Amino acid sequence: MPELPEVETIKRDLEKTVLGKKIIEVCVHHPAVVREPGVGKFKKDLTGVTVKRILRRAKVLILELSSGKSLVIHLKMTGQLVYPGGGSKSRVSFYLSDGKILDFNDQRLFGELRVLGDWRTLKFIQSLGPEPFDITLAQFKEMISKKRTKIKPLLLDQTFVSGIGNLYAAEALFRAKVGPERPSQSLSGKEKEKLFNAIKDILEKAIRHGGSSVDDYVRVSGKAGDYARFHKVYGRAGKPCFLCKTQVKRIALGGRGTYFCSKCQK
Repeated sequence: MPELPEVETIKRDLEKTVLGKKIIEVCVHHPAVVREPGVGKFKKDLTGVTVKRILRRAKVLILELSSGKSLVIHLKMTGQLVYPGGGSKSRVSFYLSDGKILDFNDQRLFGELRVLGDWRTLKFIQSLGPEPFDITLAQFKEMISKKRTKIKPLLLDQTFVSGIGNLYAAEALFRAKVGPERPSQSLSGKEKEKLFNAIKDILEKAIRHGGSSVDDYVRVSGKAGDYARFHKVYGRAGKPCFLCKTQVKRIALGGRGTYFCSKCQK
């Protein structure tokens, strides 16, 4: 699933390509991805409106429209936005005033498209915790001190802190030298500080490199993000740790595959 750096990259790409353009026509090729309203009203609400502003909340994109409504896009596992589009894999095609097409692709049909009067009313948005860039170290330490769960699943809990997914949680824990199965309350003040700094540094660097193209993620241009070459543990099970040469392990934790170095991370 695209995480904060990937969705932020898509947001910035969209600002350069579709911001200020009018949606002339909407073709829904697979109605399963349109969650609300119905397909007919979805198309009607989007036809003839201009994209006025593009926002991101955690892993969700919001295109604010000249009508006062918003197109809310949750890419989920395999969602893509590609411009210029017109490809055969498109689930929804947005024909724009520049004569080009913005495609929404989604191989597994898990993505969600909505047109809402106020995107802030969406239950998922209301449940989100703060983003890593919006909290201080002191706040992060206090947040962790109130929890009694393993640290890796905690970082994936979008109600705790939003935008971090499996990939960047694994990378941040490796950078901080904290084992993914550690009880959150067992982290020392220094370990919390290292983890907080690692999260912010890794997310910032991933954004600068256009995200990590693993699985189905691509930028709006269709090109790959470049950050995967900097991964230290994610997707490297059985390969030597870059620091100590111990084989990177993969375990299941909280229903997710978790990568870590058993020697470096304690």
